[in-house]
Amino acid sequence: MRMISTNNAPQAIGPYSQAVVIGDLLFTSGQIPLKADGTLVQGDITAQTHQVFQNLKAVLQEAGASLDTVVKTTVFIKNMDDFAAVNDVYGSYFSTHKPARSCVEVARLPKDVLIEIELIAQIK
Repeated sequence: MRMISTNNAPQAIGPYSQAVVIGDLLFTSGQIPLKADGTLVQGDITAQTHQVFQNLKAVLQEAGASLDTVVKTTVFIKNMDDFAAVNDVYGSYFSTHKPARSCVEVARLPKDVLIEIELIAQIK
């Protein structure tokens, strides 16, 4: 097992790793719309979703993976009314490669953000 950490994504805000590699699989912790310096992205669901993907891409890169090797994502959103907007942004990152996905509405997310995404990817 190998712990993944990069300064190009926000540091964990609790007792956990940004990601863990076991065998050829990478499991990320949920990423919220914090910039690498820890400041929260203000704005709508679209802006927050783009920041989450920037964070995920940084963690994937540190581990030797990419969005093209993602096999499963889990999307947590504060309001299911944002589903279409999230889907538009999501589709811009996963246009031809379409991993399995779950999307659930939750009552509250850390720092009262609008979205959190975690994923599983294969390390090649």
